[in-house]
Amino acid sequence: MATLKELAKKEERLTGGHRLCAGCGIPPIVRLILRSTDAPIVATTATGCLEVGTSIYPYTAWNIPWIHSAFENAAATISGVEAAYRALKKTGKIPDRDIKFIAFGGDGGTYDIGLQALSGALERRHNFLYVCYDNGAYMNTGIQRSSATPLFSNTTTSPAGKAIEGKQEWRKDLTRIVVAHNVPYAAQASPHNWADLSKKAEKALAINGPTFLNVMSPCPLGWYTKSEDSIKLAKLSVDTCYWPLYEVENGVLRVTYKPKEKKPLAEWLKPQGRFKHLFKPENKNMLDAFQERVDLEWQRLLELDGKRI
Repeated sequence: MATLKELAKKEERLTGGHRLCAGCGIPPIVRLILRSTDAPIVATTATGCLEVGTSIYPYTAWNIPWIHSAFENAAATISGVEAAYRALKKTGKIPDRDIKFIAFGGDGGTYDIGLQALSGALERRHNFLYVCYDNGAYMNTGIQRSSATPLFSNTTTSPAGKAIEGKQEWRKDLTRIVVAHNVPYAAQASPHNWADLSKKAEKALAINGPTFLNVMSPCPLGWYTKSEDSIKLAKLSVDTCYWPLYEVENGVLRVTYKPKEKKPLAEWLKPQGRFKHLFKPENKNMLDAFQERVDLEWQRLLELDGKRI
């Protein structure tokens, strides 16, 4: 794996000057993943924050061949590109090169709207990497809840008030759903741990077949947080075990980071305005229930560590 200094010297494949928000987790995620291989890359991006912020006509922040897909079909688009490349290479119409194919999508365009396209592409065994930047809601269109939205989170479509106290459902575990497709590699990562994210991206891009990265992506706009706190909050999501870092390679699960001291979930929740209602005295039972579920999920993961699943 390349050192941080070596990564910093590589060509910038996503330039500055884009219109993504200050403190957004997406730029460091995408920049690091694109630097994790020296091979040529072709990418597609579902409609969402990344697409809107990097391609406002007539400008683009992309220094690689890039396609804007609709909200629901990034995985289908990259499947078509990869299949066309294989066909053209087989017939000798283009030279044989080690080109990497990457699709990017937010949680709305991956967990929800794009799930069937992603499932189909994984089942067909296309050779590509799918990256989900998970900020926990449809941030680009007004902070509506998605199936990735955390329990009790306040969004514009799951408002914390008299009728309900935020989103009532536990978030969908998309990484486990992807693993169930028997892909050769799937992992969860976070931008605060650059070495872990880079290593996983490098591994995913070196594998022949469909691979998947689910990456925590802080959003100051939808989380109601300070821009300068984004990376700290990404780290807290991992240290509280809300967002565990692990990988599943050829069916074997391995936890890639275990906090020396598991922090209380409240340390991640309290700085975020979307959870402020949980800290009212009358809502302590909700906070306790959230902590209990995180503890159960973390224990389940530890029991699977090193095992074939």
